Amino acid sequence: MFALNPGVVDTGTPPIPAARAWMSRYDGAFGPAIDLSQAAPGAPPPQDLLERLACAAGTAEVARYGPILGDEALRRAYAAEVSAIYGGDVGPQDVAITAGCNLAFVAAVLAVAAPGDGVILPAPWYFNHQMTLQMLGVTVQPLTCRAENRFVPDPAAAEALIGPATRAIVLVTPNNPTGAIYPEGLIAEFAALARRHGLALILDETYRDFLPDGTVRAHGLLARDDWRDHVVQLYSFSKSYAIPGHRTGAITAGPKAMASILKVLDSFQICAARPAQAALAWAIEAVAPWRQAMRATINARIAAFEQVVAEAPGWSATSIGAYFAYLRHPFDGVPAERVAERLAVERGVLGLPGSFFGPGQDDHIRLAFANADETAIATLPGRLRGLRP
Repeated sequence: MFALNPGVVDTGTPPIPAARAWMSRYDGAFGPAIDLSQAAPGAPPPQDLLERLACAAGTAEVARYGPILGDEALRRAYAAEVSAIYGGDVGPQDVAITAGCNLAFVAAVLAVAAPGDGVILPAPWYFNHQMTLQMLGVTVQPLTCRAENRFVPDPAAAEALIGPATRAIVLVTPNNPTGAIYPEGLIAEFAALARRHGLALILDETYRDFLPDGTVRAHGLLARDDWRDHVVQLYSFSKSYAIPGHRTGAITAGPKAMASILKVLDSFQICAARPAQAALAWAIEAVAPWRQAMRATINARIAAFEQVVAEAPGWSATSIGAYFAYLRHPFDGVPAERVAERLAVERGVLGLPGSFFGPGQDDHIRLAFANADETAIATLPGRLRGLRP
């Protein structure tokens, strides 16, 4: 038998399929099953975007290879949007289009860190980030974020972790899994920390279009003249345009990082799928009102989830925002995986245990509510009450 890569073998199994197996044992006693395990848009894309996607897929041009860093039209349109949001001067040369934001993270990490190097990762973490680092042989340096601080990371604690092998700091805002939204001033502190120590600041802003109403941007880093020296920003079109199956993401970075990112992307994807690129170049501006309406819908669900928690004795929302509610369960000493399994099997609600997002999270459950409407959300208090794991 041939040997397998121990870095991959020792990496945990993707948790969402494992959790979904619990639902096969639900008997329907509390009504239809509610899947709150994955951060998936609940609404389909606008019809005219679907038509553009179908049309683009049927053309000979997009059946050919495209530029490694993405089609010029999409890079130009996305750069213009980024410049408008962040008040900076971002050009298409600063943008790479990727096959989803997970690949954007892989490319960013490979551009800055080698096996044995370290990357500071806030914990609880997005499990695919931790899995990626482990498979690449990059050391995870956990930056513990505490419930009493609503899971907002501490720059001083991050600085204490920096050693000779540290190459990058990762921030995810709005955060997955907690939903925490980092203050602009805090992000600026982390950027200053990265500059001071010669590190990359990798900003995953997958959920940036779901900030609270009235909040235009998470930070002003891209308005600085020196942002290209230390910032690598990641984005996902999947959530904002409701097209996760088309796997389209983006990286914004300076020329030095982009030269390495190009090599990674050429090896991993050659080019991102081109039908979505063609449609998105049009959609960035054309479906902006629809995107704004989706943002309002998601923010309304936050209020609905806060009401759920108020009506479920013993449960509390430690943090909530964007797509996620990070709930403290009332069962002291009971592992979160046991609580999540019983919630799925007995009550038909599939969430993910906090333990899937790193150590020390056994008192939390993550519920991703973007794909649940208000009718489904209204049934949750009755399903949470009386649960006995």
